[in-house]
Amino acid sequence: MRPPGPLLVIVNDRLSSLIQKGEITPRYYNPGELFQEVHLVMTNGDCPDRAALAPTVGRAKLFLHNLPAGKALFLRTLGWRPWLLERWAREAVSLARAIWPALVRCHGNHLNAFAAREIKRELGIPFVVSLHINPDEDIRGRASTWAERLAAHASEPIERRSLAEADLVAPVYEPIIPYLRRMGRPSFQVLYNVLNGEELHPKTDYRLHSPVRVVSVGRQFREKDPTRLLEAIGHLPNVRLTLIGDGPWHGRLRHRAAQMGIGGRIEFRPAVPNHQLSRSLADYDLFAAHSEYAEISKAVLEALLVGLPIVINRRQGAPVPELQGGFVRLVESTEAGYRTALQELIEDDALRKSLGQRGFAEAQKRYAPARTEARYAEVYRSLLERAATGGQAPLDASAAEREARPAAARSTTVERTVG
Repeated sequence: MRPPGPLLVIVNDRLSSLIQKGEITPRYYNPGELFQEVHLVMTNGDCPDRAALAPTVGRAKLFLHNLPAGKALFLRTLGWRPWLLERWAREAVSLARAIWPALVRCHGNHLNAFAAREIKRELGIPFVVSLHINPDEDIRGRASTWAERLAAHASEPIERRSLAEADLVAPVYEPIIPYLRRMGRPSFQVLYNVLNGEELHPKTDYRLHSPVRVVSVGRQFREKDPTRLLEAIGHLPNVRLTLIGDGPWHGRLRHRAAQMGIGGRIEFRPAVPNHQLSRSLADYDLFAAHSEYAEISKAVLEALLVGLPIVINRRQGAPVPELQGGFVRLVESTEAGYRTALQELIEDDALRKSLGQRGFAEAQKRYAPARTEARYAEVYRSLLERAATGGQAPLDASAAEREARPAAARSTTVERTVG
């Protein structure tokens, strides 16, 4: 297969924030280094450091573009009405016409995916939408202010349109599937997110340190509040807890530790670059966390890939599918729940080692970075090959669905316009 044309990636994130947090994953935007040229389009006015982002596209040439879509656009389009957003999307179409990418990838399904849909409609270029959250739970379900509820409701029509016309829809976790079904998308492929595995080193020694080292990683707010874990540590005198993360509840966690008189055994680290954190994970004895989100977190995935024994709460509502199977210790979200589990794992060397090794084996089968990256490269190749031969049905459609499409649609090809 000849080297494909450029890849156009449209994101809603402020990439400078990812750089600041050290969350740079090699080849993340160019899996398998399939493309020699990658154009990153941000739907904001962010100006990230190009050199810092370069590893995310491997050896490809990196180009950065902005397609701002702030509050003014929301007001101008009367709450993101699709027919009014088309004018905004013309700039994306013009950019794509100048670049003429072989493929468009959207991380998330918002205004970026709407722009990709317009590019496909005008130029016939296929697009992929990956979903990293369940918007019904994580956005609409958690909207607390009038403005948040208005924006969450307004985005539904554009989400539905983009999902209907995407050539591939890829939820990165299973709990996103109910959202796709509600939105009327019948076909999809679960493709787990690609992590930075270069600094993740397997844990080989399960002997305990003294004091025992417990680590918890995550943004500190209501849905990920580790207060019950912190209180459990207060009843385990030979245990030291490292809390990595920041957020609106950071201050109250520090206050609670001081109030309990355990401030000397709680290490607060508001920010640690991801490569440093990944490199150090195997040096801890246990990983513990709290989350009410339906999706498995990146921090938990990294701990699994290292082989750390994990203690985490059973969330309210439907269980997290990726955490079932007995390779993590699921507990009630109480001080007693965390304390009992941690104490048992500390006292039973065989149990602790077995839990860590089962988690490691499961993670290698499902989330190993080399495996997930290769899977994305594989589906990209399939899309490019189908586009070259005129295939039009979604890549994740069944064979019956593809054959049911009119022959004329299956044989349509798109030629690049020069000049």
